[in-house]
Amino acid sequence: MEISGCAAVVTGGASGLGEATARALAAKGAKVALFDLNCEKGEAVAADIGGLFCEVDVTSDASVDAGFAAARAAHGQERILVNCAGTGNAIKTASRSREDGSIRHYPLDGFDRIIQINLVGTFRCIAKSAAGMLTLEPGDDGERGAIVNTASVAAEDGQAGQAAYAASKGGVVGMTLPIARDLMGEGIRVNTILPGIFDTPLLAQSPQHVRNALAASVPFPKRLGRPAEYARLALMMVENGYFNGEDVRLDGAIRMAPR
Repeated sequence: MEISGCAAVVTGGASGLGEATARALAAKGAKVALFDLNCEKGEAVAADIGGLFCEVDVTSDASVDAGFAAARAAHGQERILVNCAGTGNAIKTASRSREDGSIRHYPLDGFDRIIQINLVGTFRCIAKSAAGMLTLEPGDDGERGAIVNTASVAAEDGQAGQAAYAASKGGVVGMTLPIARDLMGEGIRVNTILPGIFDTPLLAQSPQHVRNALAASVPFPKRLGRPAEYARLALMMVENGYFNGEDVRLDGAIRMAPR
């Protein structure tokens, strides 16, 4: 797919992997709309790349519908969707307090929140974007669009405390091929990236010694992943018309330990 001139939507586009991807798409000539809840940062990034910011909550049908309506009014129907919106937490399934020995289990509303954002939110955006892509005239090889999702290496080797996060990201991996098969007759490709330990704003809040230890745990190169490296892979998945139905780790060969 030729990116220049295409309309693109990036969820979670105000920071981290999403911001890097939005910037890379814009540099290639795409008309980019950013979906995010961080209005201040989203507006700033959109202004910087000549794009559009839409305040969107991926857990809400109405919010996602409004976001796509605004993006399409400004740029036309998107041919590119990159899903980067997501969150995580670290809570064990069941645990005993060191202070008083009391026992608790993972709060189910917290588990559901992670699933709703990372998994259901991703599918919501895919389904609504794909429905819009079906209205487009096909291009080369009958292609109408390309979708890239963000999972995590936790989908395959989640650590202690990551049951909800790993389940949500494992779901993204698990639905990639079936969705690609659902859309194969319509010329829409679907792929997913499984990032390892990346230098995102969330990780930037960690103490430097923690960041150093994480970087040292990567087999090679011994550093944190750079958001621009994620963006390059996302763009390659968009541009390479034979890339379809794949889940690809981007992790410096790391395999996460139990904790």
